[in-house]
Amino acid sequence: MFMLRNVSKFLFGDTSKESIIEIPQGQLYIVRPLSPKGYSELIFKDAAASIRRTGQDFQYQLVIQRAYEEGEEELADDEDDQGATDGLDKDEKVFLLDQTLHFRSEVREGGAKILAWNDLSGDAGDLFEFVCESSVASDKVATFELAALQCQYERKYRRSAQGATENQLKEFSFQEEKPIPSASPVASPTTKSRAHSLTSGESTAAMAKDVEYAQSKGQIRPVEGEGPTTAPQSASQPEALEILAREKAELHLFDFTSGTFMLQDREVTATVSEVGQWQYWLQIMGQEQEWLGQAVVADLNPVFNFEYLSFIFNHYAQDGSAYSWLLRFKDQQTEERFQEGLMQALWEQLNEMKWGKVKEQEREYVLDAFQDLTMEDAENEEQDEAEAEAEDEDEQDQEDAQRSEHYDSDEEEDDVVTREDDGNVNSQLAVGYKHDRSFVVRGSKIGVFKHTPNNNLEFSTNISKVQTPKGKLFSPKKVMLHAEDRDMILQNGDDPNSLYRMDLEYGKVVDEWKVHDDIPVDTFAPENKFAQMTANQPFIGASSNALYRVDPRLSGNKLVDANLKQYASKNAFSSLATTESGYIAVASNKGDIRMFDRLGVNAKTHIPALGEPIIGLDVSADGRWVLATCRTYLLLIDSLQKDGKNEGKLGFERSFAKDSKPQPRRLGLQPAHVAQFQHETKQPLAFTPAKFNTGVDTEETSIITATGPFIITWSLKKIIAGRKDPYTIKRYAEDVKADNFRFGSDKNVIVALPNEVNMVAKRTFQKPTRESIAAPVTPSRRTTRWGNRLGRDDIVNSPF
Repeated sequence: MFMLRNVSKFLFGDTSKESIIEIPQGQLYIVRPLSPKGYSELIFKDAAASIRRTGQDFQYQLVIQRAYEEGEEELADDEDDQGATDGLDKDEKVFLLDQTLHFRSEVREGGAKILAWNDLSGDAGDLFEFVCESSVASDKVATFELAALQCQYERKYRRSAQGATENQLKEFSFQEEKPIPSASPVASPTTKSRAHSLTSGESTAAMAKDVEYAQSKGQIRPVEGEGPTTAPQSASQPEALEILAREKAELHLFDFTSGTFMLQDREVTATVSEVGQWQYWLQIMGQEQEWLGQAVVADLNPVFNFEYLSFIFNHYAQDGSAYSWLLRFKDQQTEERFQEGLMQALWEQLNEMKWGKVKEQEREYVLDAFQDLTMEDAENEEQDEAEAEAEDEDEQDQEDAQRSEHYDSDEEEDDVVTREDDGNVNSQLAVGYKHDRSFVVRGSKIGVFKHTPNNNLEFSTNISKVQTPKGKLFSPKKVMLHAEDRDMILQNGDDPNSLYRMDLEYGKVVDEWKVHDDIPVDTFAPENKFAQMTANQPFIGASSNALYRVDPRLSGNKLVDANLKQYASKNAFSSLATTESGYIAVASNKGDIRMFDRLGVNAKTHIPALGEPIIGLDVSADGRWVLATCRTYLLLIDSLQKDGKNEGKLGFERSFAKDSKPQPRRLGLQPAHVAQFQHETKQPLAFTPAKFNTGVDTEETSIITATGPFIITWSLKKIIAGRKDPYTIKRYAEDVKADNFRFGSDKNVIVALPNEVNMVAKRTFQKPTRESIAAPVTPSRRTTRWGNRLGRDDIVNSPF
């Protein structure tokens, strides 16, 4: 605690501010262990704790202020008008910071952080407890306690505490008193610590800091075989050809049962070495044992946090089991040296190119992307917005999930065939813009589902045979709705130079479009983000090294030569996306991104590769945000230029200065969550192409993707604000094959499972915890299933 004394100037330096320090979120209890009034009472379920100056020198107050949820304040005002209670007493509890309060803090074994002080107006043993929200870091609690000590020192000695020694401040520390009683008597102390254990829903960096702080208080001991999660046997080290980094650190292992990082070894040597051509190895050795060894690959899911001097990563044992480890370094310089070596190894392994050949600005870009950019939780305004949004969602149907009806309610349940004889499963999802329809590809069939007004899905019909105009059956590789959702453009993997137009009114392919004799179609996208809401015919296409416009109205080949941009090198283009005004973003299997203001010209901005191939791309309608999907992480790029001669312009419109490339936001799951995911599913991380919610005059607020049986949504506002908990999850019993938001809103998500299609409310997603990760959703009997025998006409003939 006293190692934080250097913050005193920050705490007391600006006397113009009434508040010295604040903990923005927690609950206030009064605990009466010996009183017949009742053991514990919740005073404020959502409150902030702060230390404030008063109008008198050397006098300070501890203030606990209630935070209202939306609508509560108006209701309380109505009660006050009726003479219910005194408003100030109802909304604030104020205590003079004096030695008699016996103010103290505690971090419990499970990670719960408590501030406690005596209730001077109560019975003997009564005390107030402020239980901090789990997102509050332990060093914040320690700093708050230090500020309280200094305030009490100044009150007693009527002089500044900046010159006070640690021994002098210890006079006001009451850590040696008997343990603070639990605010709830329901569970035993052991059970209570589990209930408040540090869950994996918190930032892993904060978890690491909590471990350090709790160790300093004697709350956590190194694990010596007593925890359920034990380190696997280490793989042997291959012969090193070159050492890229070798540093000493402290080693922690994430415990799946308690949800905490547990100290394993106080001093280990972490070594990154080259062991073969484009092959690299991470080895961690203690003084008494060899802890782990594994290849440096993308599945490490590395996260560096310089605030906490930590490096967190995933480790895979020989049997495929996943573990999450944390290295804590002694100082920033040590961590920087280790980061440089590890990222060099990872980048060279992914790109098969020497790190030294990369431009310095691009190296910085890569290093920045793998840092943990999350900060403290945002102030109450951000929290209030989230709560208001949750309340709005709660006004919807109160079903646990909004699922669709059975496709034919007249059939007997036993008469429903839910799986194909040929082994096909749902593979792709296209959500309509113009009409409330979703289309699900399943082998050479397409299921059509109607969106109902009460946010459900209703099976509409089945297109049972997708075949060329010449009658050859095929399974679409990629589909895109087109021309006011009347048509669907299909790609046949066996014919890379052609595309097919399906007339959805008749449910059959009516045109084959030969794009070019020599230039294939690897991917395609609308000419602008909402083009499919119009009758506009042209769209954008790309091959591995060419970008072009396709116009179906042309005779012969449909590629527009005047809009062709071809590259001599193999750029390996993999994904396309367009803005509302028609700006174009193109990503590649090399991992880089290009931004164009129009076709046929050079890119205005080139975003360097981090290493992994980009498998999906989306852009916000206004062009501000570019969202790329890699297998193990997402990449969010702000294309707005903040300074220089092009300030206010997008990267699509003007090039960024050489030394001012946009800093990427790497959206990865916390390594502890990845380890828990794989602990449950035995599957590697593999994201589906991520998408923004979208709609005309609708702001992008959320991102959706999936991996294995988990579907995940990120809050864009929380990402931008640097919140520690930007994503929520929902787990299914089977793998998610495709997913997207309903057009025009982010409140409902359409999910395609292997044999089922659901529409679910986003509010049913949960924060990642051991419970939410472990427990799959079991679809109800009335979930939409469609299969071999549908009980309807084989070919659609019902226009919508």
